[in-house]
Amino acid sequence: MVEQSEPPREEPRLPPGQYVPRGRPVIHYGRVPTFRPATWEFQVMGATASGGQYRFTWPQFSELPRTTVLADFHCVTKFSIMGNEWGGVAATTLMELAPPAPEARHVMIWAEYGYSANVRMADFTRDHTIFALELDGTPLSPERGFPVRLVVPHLYAWKSVKWVRAVEYMVEDRRGFWEDRGYHNVADPWSEQRYSYQEEPGEGPP
Repeated sequence: MVEQSEPPREEPRLPPGQYVPRGRPVIHYGRVPTFRPATWEFQVMGATASGGQYRFTWPQFSELPRTTVLADFHCVTKFSIMGNEWGGVAATTLMELAPPAPEARHVMIWAEYGYSANVRMADFTRDHTIFALELDGTPLSPERGFPVRLVVPHLYAWKSVKWVRAVEYMVEDRRGFWEDRGYHNVADPWSEQRYSYQEEPGEGPP
């Protein structure tokens, strides 16, 4: 059953240093993976409330309750794509099905080829954070993250991981792929948190 939690909302502001390009640029690291629905699996692991792992096949994940989020998309390379309508599974919905332990404070998002990005639990639980399956009413294209990508609209877009395969709840923070290569651990576009040398005490792992 498809559920609509509330009307979509849009944040129309353009963060500092950003511009609106023509069209919708596509950027990703590495090649586009092949989707194999018979073997595709989504996992929730790490510091779960039960201490165990949760697994969803493609039919199971694609049938989870859905919502819609209208939000802007801000790439660290300085372009912003305004007013995207993402359809999919809210992060909070997934957390209800696979709850974290009370002490979990961070999340690592894992994708194909071992790609990862870390997100603070406070960002992951925002009501517009979504595991998107659709963009503007149609399934995601392979180069935009089909079948599932995370979208965290209020952070720079490298946190919006394409081709997601797992969520790891964490008690202690760890850096993901780009964070380990010099990108800011938090990634707030309105503060232009682009690079790790800009981090203030407490914004990165110990």
